[in-house]
Amino acid sequence: MYSPQDLTDGYVCAPYMHNHDSIELKDIWSHSKNIHDMYFVTATFSNEAKPYFTSCANHYILAKFKDNKKILKELEKFKLEKASFIFNMDDGLFERETNGSMNFVSVYYLEYGDSIDDFREVANVISKRDKIGCAGIGHMDVFSNEPPKFTFPYGDNIVILEVSSEKSHQSVNQYCEKTRRDVCRKGITLTNLVSLSILDKLK
Repeated sequence: MYSPQDLTDGYVCAPYMHNHDSIELKDIWSHSKNIHDMYFVTATFSNEAKPYFTSCANHYILAKFKDNKKILKELEKFKLEKASFIFNMDDGLFERETNGSMNFVSVYYLEYGDSIDDFREVANVISKRDKIGCAGIGHMDVFSNEPPKFTFPYGDNIVILEVSSEKSHQSVNQYCEKTRRDVCRKGITLTNLVSLSILDKLK
C-alpha cells in the first residue's frame, strides 16, 4: 500500500530480517547515490500505533534518501515480509549543529492540528531542546504485503526529530517524551508513532 508523491527527500525504514532480500537491499543502499546516511536501528512502536501496523518488525534499516520514487521502486522489487515506512519530508522546521552523534530518531503525528500556526508552535517548542539537531514535517507512505486491518488516519501530519546524545536510548526517549508533553501543553496533540534507537551507522 503506497501513494506515490512528487519527488522529495526523507527517511525510509525497511525491515531487516537477516534474509537474502534484506541483505541485498542493504547492499544496494550502501552503494546508492540516492542514500546519504544509513543506520541499523531498533524500532519501538507506540501503543497508539500498534493496532494500525501489526506487521511491523523489531529491527530496521533506516536510510535518509534524496528521491522517494527510487525508494518506492526498490521496495516494490524486494517485497519484504514486514511493513516498510517511508517518511517524505515536505518541510524542514530547522537543522543545526549539536554535540555528539545522532543516536535516536523519534517520529510523531499530529492528531487534530495541521495548520501553519500549529507547525510553527511545534517548531518553537522543540527548537528550545538543544539535543534535537534536525526536525521536519511530512507525510508517510506504508509499504506492506499484508493489507492493514485499519487505515492510519494521520499519515499526512508526520513530525520527525533527530536527536544527538551520548546518553542511553532510554534516557533519550525520556527526553523526547518530555518534549512531546511540552508541545501538548500548548494545546496541540502530538502523539508518538515510533522511536528508532540507532545501534550502528552503516553509511
